[in-house]
Amino acid sequence: MKKVFLLRWQSLVLVALLAFIAIFTGKNASAQGLTKIADNVYSYVDVKGATPLNSFGANAGIIIGEDGILVIDTLTSAKEAKRFLKDIRRVSKKPIKYVVNTHSHLDHTFGNSEFKKHGATIISQIKDAEKMKKESEATLKNSKAYGFTEKDMKGTKIVYPGLTFTVRMEIDLGGQTVELIYTGSSHTDGSIMIYLPGRKILFTGDILFTNYHPFIADGDIEGWMKALDFIMTMDVSAIIPGHGPISSKKDIEGMKNYLIVFDKKAKELAAISTDIAYITSEMKKALPPRAELESLIQSNIQMKYLKK
Repeated sequence: MKKVFLLRWQSLVLVALLAFIAIFTGKNASAQGLTKIADNVYSYVDVKGATPLNSFGANAGIIIGEDGILVIDTLTSAKEAKRFLKDIRRVSKKPIKYVVNTHSHLDHTFGNSEFKKHGATIISQIKDAEKMKKESEATLKNSKAYGFTEKDMKGTKIVYPGLTFTVRMEIDLGGQTVELIYTGSSHTDGSIMIYLPGRKILFTGDILFTNYHPFIADGDIEGWMKALDFIMTMDVSAIIPGHGPISSKKDIEGMKNYLIVFDKKAKELAAISTDIAYITSEMKKALPPRAELESLIQSNIQMKYLKK
């Protein structure tokens, strides 16, 4: 257990160092406003230069109904959540009734406290609600390992989901039905999708990364593939990934291919070597090119395939 923790810590330090390099070499893009996906549906999408300062490029969105607003994910901190709230208020003054956390990771949940102040009910799948209770406080205390300063995280408090579900949940916002869908373990044990059936719009959370190298260390590859296959059966015209631009089913296929290649090659290389630099170099040759978060290749190998 101590060895696994040490490897995880070393990987996080590596990610942090690379993030700082991006910041100080001018590669960090400035925050952008919400993009209109459809009438009353908005999201951050296609963030360039992912670093801690822009929530690692995480997408977060809103759905506006007659009765109020449903928020999808809350970014990395109170500071980032306040930025998100300002952008929401540029679009709508309606009450924020719900926050849905697509999964437990810090870039999607650590802004929860700011939305709780506005009276929002915070919702997640039960497994990741439990995961947050086990891990989030420790992650916040160790936020420097992710590249954050004390100033970045000032005012950030962990707020857990107050409402959970198992397989499906439906929310009526007034004139807009929102479906929460859990297909099983994938990116995390409790990762979910948010579907607007009348609009054919799907928010996947981190089940899909487009043009971003994904974080797969907590993932169930087999279950993840099943989740992607499920999306292929859905009637969708616009897909909002956890990170990256507005996507399509072509990107779902691309994600499947990435996971297949990564898992197969990482197992092959880990069976013959424990040299992380060598394995990472070989993985980069094998993987489909992606523009953002290349540092996660090494972190995934270290945390998932060399952890024993």
